[in-house]
Amino acid sequence: MIYGDFKLLVGLGNPGSKYTHTRHNIGFSALQRLAEKEHVVFHQAKKLYGHLAEIGIGSTSSIRILLPNTYMNDSGRSIRAALDWFDLGANQIVVLADDMDLPLGRLRLRTKGSSGGHNGLKSIIQHLGTQDFCRIKIGIGAPASIPEERKVKTIPHVLGTFTANEKPIVNAVLNEVITGLDLLQKLGIEQAGNHMNSFKPIDISTK
Repeated sequence: MIYGDFKLLVGLGNPGSKYTHTRHNIGFSALQRLAEKEHVVFHQAKKLYGHLAEIGIGSTSSIRILLPNTYMNDSGRSIRAALDWFDLGANQIVVLADDMDLPLGRLRLRTKGSSGGHNGLKSIIQHLGTQDFCRIKIGIGAPASIPEERKVKTIPHVLGTFTANEKPIVNAVLNEVITGLDLLQKLGIEQAGNHMNSFKPIDISTK
């Protein structure tokens, strides 16, 4: 199986209304927007420890969308269950996750790599036994540049919601993620990566 034959999209986040629209849940937000665009709904999938939707039901090119109900730190358990249930390999998934090391409004498409300190990615690597899976990192920016200050402010930052000034950028980025996923399927990893990795919202330079 080669990259581009993706069958499972996974958004990372925390379940429950208190976490809706938080920075840490931007992976959820992207796939929820995709589901709305495709007019599909999520249903609880207890065996997969998450909520599942499907695009192109019944076709050979159908793609499943998974939002784990496990908390971020245990995301890998849900993904492992989904891969086993649908008989998929790690090279057939795309994981969408927030990234503090990227400025708000920037994206990075990667086919492998370490967790970078992200607990959701760390859990996936542990459960899959490999770092070789495609991921789209969605920048949420860091709360501070000084390491000591950043450490103290990380939790309230990632669990906080976007400000009014940030929301237009977030909206543009979520639309770009959907475009990028389409390119990934149609044109492959290289062209999709070139497109997403060079993306800059019009007003990001003013932030």
